[in-house]
Amino acid sequence: MLKKLFKSFHSPLRRAPRPRSTPEVLSSSQHPLKRNEISRHAISVVERLQKAGYQAYLVGGCVRDLLLDIDPKDFDVATSATPEQVRAEFRNARVIGRRFKLVHVHFGREIIEVATFRANHPQGDEEENSNLASRHESGRILRDNVYGTLEDDAQRRDFTINALYYDPTQEHILDYARGMHDVRNHLVRLIGDPEQRYLEDPVRMLRAVRFAAKLDFEIEKHSAAPIRRLAPMLRDIPSARLFDEVLKLFLAGYAEYTFDLLLEHDLFAQLFPASGAALKQNPQYTEKLIRQALINTDDRIHDGKSVTPAFLFAALLWPALPARVLQLQNKGMPPIPAMQEAAHELIAEQCQRIAVPKRFTIPIREIWDMQERLPRRSGKRADLLLENPRFRAGYDFLLLRELAGEDTGGLGEWWTDYQDANDSERRQMIRDLAGKGESTGNAPRKRRRSNNRRKRSDESSGE
Repeated sequence: MLKKLFKSFHSPLRRAPRPRSTPEVLSSSQHPLKRNEISRHAISVVERLQKAGYQAYLVGGCVRDLLLDIDPKDFDVATSATPEQVRAEFRNARVIGRRFKLVHVHFGREIIEVATFRANHPQGDEEENSNLASRHESGRILRDNVYGTLEDDAQRRDFTINALYYDPTQEHILDYARGMHDVRNHLVRLIGDPEQRYLEDPVRMLRAVRFAAKLDFEIEKHSAAPIRRLAPMLRDIPSARLFDEVLKLFLAGYAEYTFDLLLEHDLFAQLFPASGAALKQNPQYTEKLIRQALINTDDRIHDGKSVTPAFLFAALLWPALPARVLQLQNKGMPPIPAMQEAAHELIAEQCQRIAVPKRFTIPIREIWDMQERLPRRSGKRADLLLENPRFRAGYDFLLLRELAGEDTGGLGEWWTDYQDANDSERRQMIRDLAGKGESTGNAPRKRRRSNNRRKRSDESSGE
């Protein structure tokens, strides 16, 4: 009882003692960072926290990217102030998160994310305060709000290249983990024991791949070694979190290289089990279709065009669909119902692993449904399909299938010509299809029921 009583007076800064380390300090003449390259709002947050008596630095990806002459997508701040203390300094701030409590300071559309220095979780006989820190029995961190010093925070970060702290007031960089060395040598290296760090958070395996692809770095050999063995641990990650991670992997302009790294480290099948199985059963077609979809996605991003997760997920999952449709057809189910049922099952299974929202699963099914409807062009069907809001996505997907090697009998070329044709040319194209005896998707005409039987029945009843 006394032990628990004394523990209740300990602050959140309580942690296991360990030797201190001294960071390498790089002055403004030793690095290329300039204040005018940095968001003025981020600098104002740092300076205001420092004036209030707290330590505060720009940290992580923004520092790394500036060193590599890449425009940071956002700016993060690390500070000795607790989330509540940060919130008290900024009226335009909001505390968010439970697993990892943060503060968002809003400046119009720009958000500066502020995190309190974290420390290692209690070790050995020390008991964790479940309100501050908790772990799964596998070692995965479930809550991470144990606060510490700047040195603690540096050692708690995942990769050395993300553990660089920049003080815009002094224009110094603090490097506790030899991050500058790895930036210069283009290495993604975990801080600490790689296996333990992956066990704490298996998503770090995906982050290692993402940074390697984005920066064109190599994953350092000791950091890469446990990934294939520990890849199945991704099954324990909440499906909603994996959806966010997959968007970061594939919608940042380097999706094709990311795909190569995911395959190399046996991570792709953990994210897309059915597609991973299709890669084994039909590797040439499956890889070609997925790769072409990722190339197209990268090209659109580099050209400043919009991309939709629905089309990307439709391509990533498509190779697993035809075999399921065929199984249902072999059981006597007609083609369109078979497609709909197989699509429903496949998407439901995938959502167990990655929580794809309904706003994307509905368009995925509509894109797939168009693949059954595009061959059906007789009468007014072709014109009605052109007016369908999913026609363009379905047509693009048809071309993707053809690029991957599917034989559609020239269907993609026909639809390309039909879109460019005038009205009379379109009518002739429909007549030519019928004249050549080609399949236009006509369903057998149903026999009309005779009204004689009903008339006789009406007469007998006196109506």
